[in-house]
Amino acid sequence: MEQGKSIFGTLPDKTPVHLFTLDNGRGMTASISDYGGVVVSLSVPDRSGRPEDVVLGYGDLEGYLADRCYFGALIGRFGNRIGRSSFVLDGRTVTLPANEGKNHLHGGPRGFNRVMWEAGEYESGPEAALKLGYVSADGEEGYPGNLYVTVRYSLTPDNALCIDYEAVTDAPTAVNLTHHSYFNLAGAGNGDICGHELTLFASAYTPVDAELLPTGEIAPALGTPLDFTKPAAIGARVDADFEQLRLAGGYDHNFVLDGPSVRPTLAARVVDPGSGRIMEMETSEPGAQFYSGNSIPEGLPGKDGRVYGKRSGFCLEAQRFPDSPNRPEFPSAILRPGQIYRQTTLYRFSAV
Repeated sequence: MEQGKSIFGTLPDKTPVHLFTLDNGRGMTASISDYGGVVVSLSVPDRSGRPEDVVLGYGDLEGYLADRCYFGALIGRFGNRIGRSSFVLDGRTVTLPANEGKNHLHGGPRGFNRVMWEAGEYESGPEAALKLGYVSADGEEGYPGNLYVTVRYSLTPDNALCIDYEAVTDAPTAVNLTHHSYFNLAGAGNGDICGHELTLFASAYTPVDAELLPTGEIAPALGTPLDFTKPAAIGARVDADFEQLRLAGGYDHNFVLDGPSVRPTLAARVVDPGSGRIMEMETSEPGAQFYSGNSIPEGLPGKDGRVYGKRSGFCLEAQRFPDSPNRPEFPSAILRPGQIYRQTTLYRFSAV
C-alpha cells in the first residue's frame, strides 16, 4: 500500500474501498474515499495553529453505506431536486427514479455518492492531489447518454481544498455536479453552527414551495431573513416567522450569486468567532445552495465518538439552479456531445 493510501473497508460484494490522505505540509490535511468521492475528514488550523477536523462524517465505511445525509459526498448526475422526477429533453420525456416523495434528489437512490470511483493521479506531498474518474452508463438512474466524469481534489499552498470537475457525454443529458460536505468550523461534533457568521455574495435567491422545489421566481434576498450580504450569525434569523424558512425548516435555498459564473469568484465567507477559523468559498457556478443542517438526526453517531444533531453542520453547494431542466428561465444544465462540462470550486481556510 503506497504512503497515504489505506484500506477504508469492504463493500458487500467484497470490493475494497480506499482512503487517500492529502497533506499540503502547511497544516492542512484531507482524507478522501474512492467510494462516493467522499471527503471523510478535512483538518485545518485554528488561530493558535491547532488543527481540527471541520467536516461531519463517520469513522468507518459502514456509516457511509447507511448514510442518508450525504456527508462529504460527491453528488451527481444532478445535484439538488428535479420536480416530479422527470423533464423533457429535445421533445422526449426523461423519467428518473423518485427518492424524495415524488421528486428526484441528488442523482437518485444510487447517485454518484454511492458508486466506486477509479483513482488516478495521486500525490500526497506539497502538490497534494487526487483525481477520480467514473463512467455513468447510458440509462443509469434514468439519465440518457454515457457520461465520462473526472473530479480532481487538491490542496493549495494557501490552505484551500480545490475541486475541479469535468464531464463529457455522447448524448444530450442533464449534469449538475456538486460537493456536499457539512462544515463546522469549531470542529465536527463541537456544538451547532448557529454562532457562525455568514456572508453570502448573493442579493437574490430562488424561492421554494412546500416540496422545496423552486417556484421559478428569482426574488430579492435584501431586507429578508435570507439577506447575508452583510455578515450575520446563521442562527440569528433561522427560525424567524418567514414563510420560506417555515417551508424549509430553516435555510435550504439556492442563492443567485452576484459574481460572474465563468471563473472562480468569491461566493461566501464563514467565520467561527470561537476558533477564529474562516472559510471562503469561491466557485465558477451561478448558484450556491446554503443548507443549515435542519434535518440532521439528533443523536447521530459521528467520528471520534462525537454525536451530531440538528444544525451541527452547514453546507455550501456550488451548483446550477435546482429543477433547471424543467425551468427554461434558469441557467441551462443540459450537456450535449462536443461540449465539456467544467466547474471549479474552492473552500479556502484561514484563521484570525
